[in-house]
Amino acid sequence: MQSRWSDSEAQHFIDKYTSAGCPDELSLRVYTSRLLGQEPRLVLHGGGNTSVKTKIPDVLGKDTDVLCVKGSGWDLGNIEPAGLPAVRLEKIRDLASLNFLSDEDMVNAQRINLLDASAPNPSVETLLHAFLPHKFVDHTHANAVLALTDQEGGTDLCREVFGDRMGYVPYIMPGFDLAKKAKEVFEKDPNVDGLILLKHGIFTFGETARKAYELMIEMTTLAEETLARRVSRTISIGKIEKTDLKASQIAPILRGLCSINAQKPMLMDFRTNDLILRYLSGDDLNRYSQLGTVTPDHVIRTKPKPLIIHPPAVGNLTAFSMAAKEALKNYREDYQAYFARHNKNQKTPKTELDPLPRVILIPGLGLFGLGESRGASKIAADLAETNIEVISHVEAMGRFEAINEADIFDIEYWSLEQAKLGKAPEKPLARKIVAITGGGSGIGAATAEKFAKEGATVAVLDLDSRSAKSLGERLGGLGIGCDVTNAHALNEAFDCIAETFGGLDILVSNAGAAWQGRIGEVEEELLRKSFELNFFAHQAAAQAAVRIFKAQGIGGCILFNTSKQAVNPGKDFGPYGLPKAATLFLMKQYALDHGRDGIRSSAVNADRIRSGLLTSKMISDRSEARGLTETEYMSGNLLGREVTAEDVAKAFFDLATAEKTTGAILTVDGGNIEASLR
Repeated sequence: MQSRWSDSEAQHFIDKYTSAGCPDELSLRVYTSRLLGQEPRLVLHGGGNTSVKTKIPDVLGKDTDVLCVKGSGWDLGNIEPAGLPAVRLEKIRDLASLNFLSDEDMVNAQRINLLDASAPNPSVETLLHAFLPHKFVDHTHANAVLALTDQEGGTDLCREVFGDRMGYVPYIMPGFDLAKKAKEVFEKDPNVDGLILLKHGIFTFGETARKAYELMIEMTTLAEETLARRVSRTISIGKIEKTDLKASQIAPILRGLCSINAQKPMLMDFRTNDLILRYLSGDDLNRYSQLGTVTPDHVIRTKPKPLIIHPPAVGNLTAFSMAAKEALKNYREDYQAYFARHNKNQKTPKTELDPLPRVILIPGLGLFGLGESRGASKIAADLAETNIEVISHVEAMGRFEAINEADIFDIEYWSLEQAKLGKAPEKPLARKIVAITGGGSGIGAATAEKFAKEGATVAVLDLDSRSAKSLGERLGGLGIGCDVTNAHALNEAFDCIAETFGGLDILVSNAGAAWQGRIGEVEEELLRKSFELNFFAHQAAAQAAVRIFKAQGIGGCILFNTSKQAVNPGKDFGPYGLPKAATLFLMKQYALDHGRDGIRSSAVNADRIRSGLLTSKMISDRSEARGLTETEYMSGNLLGREVTAEDVAKAFFDLATAEKTTGAILTVDGGNIEASLR
């Protein structure tokens, strides 16, 4: 591992934060914290912590000795000075004189000694940072160091690698007891450059930011070089498992089985590569994958162990579904027994978390990370990959060994760890995956914006691939260039959505175009072209969605954009109105035929919306023909108000969240009595 320290970059951080009143030391602390946080082999997703001891004026303007330490909820990779709350150093150091300190009293002591009461909670390892004398202290969960410590004989191996340059701290749960033990180990030899926390991570320290950071790089490099020399074999594999099932086929099945209920489905993130496939084909997979995580704090995001499902070699989704259901049943029972086993020993009984897996291993295919959001599923998958990398190194040298099950339980159910996950109320469409056809502009784009704002994970499909990808990525979802009149391309797009996110909950079938012509004179080719886009494309999209909905088994929702033309045809608009009328009845047929599957089907009937359908030229021509201004034409309804694409998007949202409504047609036109249905 190479040091990424740059004198010019360091000076840039000093210059940047000096104007905000930050001491140079705090600016450099931010800089090297980011260097650590942007290296995934050192920390991932909020892991690790850093600190600096400095002076900051209190409210009276008096310089105060403080410890600026990473705050809860911040990630080292993008941390700002606000993410390093300042606590009064001497008050915190005085706690070392105690023989016992509860977690509640520790948190209280840290909070009452904050210089800013509105600052985030300091790290659970604040006391360890405070009890060490050095100005800069860095802590990471370096993969290479974990590979040395997480094995039988790991302590002796670490001593062989690092010698007396490091102190060695046995595994103790983070908090007061660990801080006291680390202090004791350090004081036995104050000349060490850092501490190895066995089965946990590594600390390095120094009087300058650069010294502490480059010691971390040096020690991690020593570990990496040792692994390179010692790894003499790979995981033992009798035969690499293979299956012709695809991730897009099995993801919806797994998502349905692993959802808390229809209102609280999980999202999923699929990963595969050669390392993952070799790990999954290991002869001892059932041993080494079930022992625990490579560093304790992973457990709050991945559960103590993954679920393993062996797929059939020849694609048989029914057989896979049955095997998955049985494997999940066993997993849940095992988790519930684990909880009962350790909860009975708690002074204060815990409330059982959901027993669903957060990582699923499919030998021959890859792994899935699961979570309540897109971000959470990606984190679970990232941590699963890290576990695979570390355990693969260990098993190539010896035998993986994690902390014991009781310690795993204590971390998983530790309130200070669970607090890292946050308990903010979920938005109305949280956990929902939404596909929007014709989503690159106009009504479709407005709908994508609205659904993403309300918490949905959005997949934008559009003929204009650039617009689709730009909008999808900006909204944190997916953008796919797709001709919806091509059934094969459409099915591939839905497979991509299922593989990327795990499945689908809502389809907004919106793509369309308005062709004109007198019905007695219009060419058959134009009429067929309109039916292809304005009817058959809706049917193809709905069928693709239903395929995924039924695999999941937790219902679904189809929303069609039918337009007022479906019930109130306009003169010379037969080529557009006829397929739209058919799509209106298509909506009703889906409500009728698939209600038993928990699938809802409804439509939005909109009129006079500035979008790709009603172009500026059409608006100009129609308003001119009626002797009206464009504004007068667009607001020519009972309420006298112009209707926007955002209004239509809200109607789609209202139907999506109306859990007991199906077969409905919602009018969005400011009042057009001829187009109203009742």
